[in-house]
Amino acid sequence: MRRTIAAIGRALVTIGLLILLFVVYTLWGTGIFTARAQAQLKDDFQKELEAAQRDNPVVVTTPSTEPRKGGKPRRTTTTTTPARLLVAGPEGDPEGIITIPKIGVEKVFVEGVQLTDLAKGPGHYPGTPLPGQIGNAAIAGHRTTHGAPFYNVDALAPGDKIFVQTLAGKYTYKVYRAPFAVKPTDYWVVRNTKDAQLTLTSCNPRYSAAERIVIKARLVREESDRPHKQPTSINGRKIRPPRADELSTALEGQANSVKPSLFLGLVVAVVGLLWWWAFRRWRHPLTWVVGVVPFLIVLFPFYVYLERALPNGY
Repeated sequence: MRRTIAAIGRALVTIGLLILLFVVYTLWGTGIFTARAQAQLKDDFQKELEAAQRDNPVVVTTPSTEPRKGGKPRRTTTTTTPARLLVAGPEGDPEGIITIPKIGVEKVFVEGVQLTDLAKGPGHYPGTPLPGQIGNAAIAGHRTTHGAPFYNVDALAPGDKIFVQTLAGKYTYKVYRAPFAVKPTDYWVVRNTKDAQLTLTSCNPRYSAAERIVIKARLVREESDRPHKQPTSINGRKIRPPRADELSTALEGQANSVKPSLFLGLVVAVVGLLWWWAFRRWRHPLTWVVGVVPFLIVLFPFYVYLERALPNGY
């Protein structure tokens, strides 16, 4: 009886340690992947930006309606931006850099708001205008995992500024409503608007996906490059608006990660039992050291797939 109780106790302690390690991986370990992704994304975006600047946008000179001295009309110069710079790229690709000085954020944001996209950094809602375009540009970001770029987003208040650089230009937004919480089904927060706006979304409260915290900002035109209209199609294909369930589906686990996580969980259990059996047979510190290496090797990918399979919080 005593041996049984002791065995159960050891098993519970082991399970508790594994759960604790998974929490540590989720809150801090995922940040390692995001940091590496951000470094690569910054390089990629910088190269795209340099290529865009070499394109030399077309310069158009038009007469102004305001006459100058002598009665001759003034000449004003405007530029047109290449159409490819106004169209969102494939999901997971960098779209620009978002900077929020008040909360110390300077991150590359990518196209897409699914788990694999947000694991790289903040994500732009597909179908919404890009920042710098007329309409409601929407960006989501994690608040507790994957580097937690929006961890302190609740500290933003009306009057705070948000800076965004895309391939088309640099734009300044000023918060006019923040922060407020909505249900995951409150799609209206990412609906399009007639003026140029920016919407940030994240989970609320922290460590939970029960609600979405929302920040609303408007473009400061005098401090920004000229805003553009959102293209209606890409290569002849009409751009769809964001799905009505986008706020909630972005938090669902990835179905294709369930089977790998179950398989790796079984492998972890087998390796762990073999490690335990070996240590019981040869009680030596070297046995423990030799056993911990393969156990950690299979445990890490198990955590990776398990984190992707479970419902996640921004």
